[in-house]
Amino acid sequence: MAQIDQSENPGVPSEVDSYHSLFPLEPLPPPNRLQKTSNFSYITSCYKAVNSKDDLPYCLRRIHALVFSYDFHAGAETMFSRHFNDPAADSYFTKRKWGQHELPPPRQHAGLLPESLIWAYIVQLSSALRTIHTAGLACRVMEPSKILITGKTRLRVNCVGMFDVLTFDNSQTNHLALMPQYQQADLISLGKVVLALACNSLAGIKRENLQKAMELVSINYSSDLKNLILYLLSEQSRLRSVNDIMPMIGARFYTQLDASQMRNDVIEEDLAKEVQNGRLFRLLAKLGTINERPEFQKDPTWSETGDRYLLKLFRDHLFHQVTEAGTPWIDLSHIVSCLNKLDAGVPEKISLVSRDEKSVLVVTYSDLKRCFESTFQELLAATNGPL
Repeated sequence: MAQIDQSENPGVPSEVDSYHSLFPLEPLPPPNRLQKTSNFSYITSCYKAVNSKDDLPYCLRRIHALVFSYDFHAGAETMFSRHFNDPAADSYFTKRKWGQHELPPPRQHAGLLPESLIWAYIVQLSSALRTIHTAGLACRVMEPSKILITGKTRLRVNCVGMFDVLTFDNSQTNHLALMPQYQQADLISLGKVVLALACNSLAGIKRENLQKAMELVSINYSSDLKNLILYLLSEQSRLRSVNDIMPMIGARFYTQLDASQMRNDVIEEDLAKEVQNGRLFRLLAKLGTINERPEFQKDPTWSETGDRYLLKLFRDHLFHQVTEAGTPWIDLSHIVSCLNKLDAGVPEKISLVSRDEKSVLVVTYSDLKRCFESTFQELLAATNGPL
C-alpha cells in the first residue's frame, strides 16, 4: 500500500501505460547524476506499480526508454543487501594476510554462513538454472544484486530476459546459436555466487583472492561444497550441465525437500485460518449492509423493525457489551464464537437486550440466521447483483 507524495516527487509519473501508483523500490538518483549500472550498462530504476487491468502490484524495471514488468514480492530484499552489505566483511577478507604456516580462522570466529544455508541456496539456484536451461534459454543475471530473498531462505532470480532484449541482434539468423555459451557462463556465475557466500564476502571471487578464498572454504566447509565450487569455476573441455552438480548435492536435496514440505504444512495451516477469517469477514460485511441502513425502499424505519431489529440487537450483543461497572467489555473470542454460531445456525438460545434495557428477546441462532439470510436476500433483490 506504500505511496509517494506526487508533489514532492514530480519526476515519478502518475501512470505508465496501464500501471499507476508508482513507488520507487530503489533510491532515485538526482536527475543530474544518473549513472549506468554495472549489470546492464544502461541507466536503470525500479518501481512497484499497480496494473489497472487486474489491480495487482508488479515490479517495473526501467531501462530508460524501456520498461520491463515482473512479479512483485512485497518485502523482498536482494542477496547482496542481506549478505554482502557489510564493508567490514570485505575488509576483513582482503586485509588479512595468511602466511604459509598461518591458517584462516575457524568459522565460529570468521562470521561465516552456516553450510546448511548455503546448500539451501544452491538447491534453489541450481533448480532455477535447470528450469531455464531445459527451456533452451540462459539466465545471464546470476549474481547477488539480482537474486531476491523473501522470508528466511526463499530465493527468486530477478531481471531474467533483460539481456536477451538489450543485446538482441536482428542481423543474426540463428538467435539461439550463442545460448550454449551463455549457459556455461551461468554455471560460472553460480560458482561465483556460492564462493562469495562461503567467504561471506564478494572480495573472495576476485581473481587475485581465489586461492585464499578456496583455502577458507577447505578449512570451514565440507569437501562436497569445495568440489562443487571448483567444478563450476573450472574451465572444462566439454559442455557442462547444471545436472552434473546433483551428485555433489546428494542427500542434502532431501533435507531441502523436507524443509519445503514442512513449510507447505505451515502455509496450509495458516491458509486454513485465513479461509475462516474470510468467512467471518463476509458475515460482518453482510451484517454491515443491514445494520443502521438510513432508508430502504423509502422506509426510514426499515432497519429498526422486524427481522432487522433482531439483527441490530445481535450486533450490540457482539460489539457493545459492558461490564457491571459500565466499562466496555471487549472479547475477541466472544465475537468469533457468536459469528460461528450464527453461520452454522445452531439451536442454542441467546438473550438480546434492547439499549434501554426495557425488553429482552430470547431467540435461537437458527432464528437469527433465517432473519439474516432473508434480509440480505431482500437487499440483493433490490440491487440485482451478487456481493
